[in-house]
Amino acid sequence: MRNLFYILFFALTILSCKKSDDTPEFGYEYFGLDKGKFVTYDVMEIFHDVELSPSHDTVRYTLKTVVGEDIVDNENRTASKIFRYAYDAETDELIDERVWTAIIDQGRGEIVEENQRKIRLVFAITSDKTWNVNAFNTDDPQEVYYEDLFKPYSIGGSQIDSSVRVEYEDFFSLVDYRRKYEVYGKNIGLIHRSFKDLTIKDFDTTAIQYGTEVHYSLKDYGVE
Repeated sequence: MRNLFYILFFALTILSCKKSDDTPEFGYEYFGLDKGKFVTYDVMEIFHDVELSPSHDTVRYTLKTVVGEDIVDNENRTASKIFRYAYDAETDELIDERVWTAIIDQGRGEIVEENQRKIRLVFAITSDKTWNVNAFNTDDPQEVYYEDLFKPYSIGGSQIDSSVRVEYEDFFSLVDYRRKYEVYGKNIGLIHRSFKDLTIKDFDTTAIQYGTEVHYSLKDYGVE
């Protein structure tokens, strides 16, 4: 009887460990909603139009985001304020200040950006997840999915231990080039954004005729 007890005990222990190993990582910490957390980015926006002068106009600035106090949103949910401060890259002068909101609700990491509610992440983070970023706004549907889950990522002089990439679009043709993705770091939030929506010439991605680019690159992060 005693031997039977030990056999059952070890069998249950093994099954328990296996169940734990198979449990997916929810990944809420990749959304970066801890109160007081700040992240700063070097931001570059490029506007292309060969019929204008200059044909390729670049704007650079530093963006700082800070997770603030709780607020009840228009869905009667408790969300977090996200303070956004834009500074001139050369003079460090404050040039813009805005407040967005963010929340994790029903397995979705949502951000309300300029009154547009977008689903930036979904949980648990797994390779088979796909979702529509614009499911709750009037923009065109945008289906996205995860790639490169929980991998190290180097950016802006920082080595991030674990990151996930959200793929938005990768399209290339004779006259179009659209490459869009975001990278999120564990216990940080967004660390890299690269959105290109370009009209090109003869399959040449350097022969840009029209379009826009937006690039966010992690500069610093911490807690205030």
